[in-house]
Amino acid sequence: MWSEADISALVITAKLAVSSTLILLLVGTPLAWWMARTRVRYKFLIEALIALPLVLPPTVLGFYLLLALGPRGPFGQLAAMLGGSSFAFTFTGLVIGSVFYSMPFVIQPLQNAFSSIGTRPLEVAATLRASPRDRFFSVVVPLARNGFVTAAVLGFAHTVGEFGVVLMIGGNIPGETQVLSIAIYDHVESLQYVHAHWMAGGLLLLSFVLLASVYAFNKRFGVLAA
Repeated sequence: MWSEADISALVITAKLAVSSTLILLLVGTPLAWWMARTRVRYKFLIEALIALPLVLPPTVLGFYLLLALGPRGPFGQLAAMLGGSSFAFTFTGLVIGSVFYSMPFVIQPLQNAFSSIGTRPLEVAATLRASPRDRFFSVVVPLARNGFVTAAVLGFAHTVGEFGVVLMIGGNIPGETQVLSIAIYDHVESLQYVHAHWMAGGLLLLSFVLLASVYAFNKRFGVLAA
């Protein structure tokens, strides 16, 4: 029931989800740690900015990202200066858009996990002369493992289900920027409901399994980040 184009969309979706999740974990971990520890007066503005994709229509975010990534946008002009082309309608553009759109699904669980640790374990580690780096990797990371698992799964699952943002930024180019959600839309638009059922059912099952795994993990090891 899966055509060659559908399999290509599946591969692109998997690559996009993995790439975006890894980038978000690398970028989001220090940002979430800073947000959990800082007492900056206007931290709420940064939190609101990060959470904006939760309430902002995907097409709105995708539209402004398209302008930024296009030939006349700041990122597009930067790419041109470096001898490249704009990021619009490319896989790189999809990754950039996915990182912005899935950011709250990764940063918020991490921030909650870091905040729940408190200061006592770090103070004890400091008395043992552990450096800040040692305290983070030896104390914080193990205690916040639930947050990392939740963040990774939610970031991956949310990226897999993206539609509006990736359509605005990447268009619908088979073999290059066409992801599963767009392929499903194409099948429905062409009245190919059998193909749409197979693909939509697979995504439904995947989403359920991922969420069930997160809840099972948190129940087994204690909910440190919800």
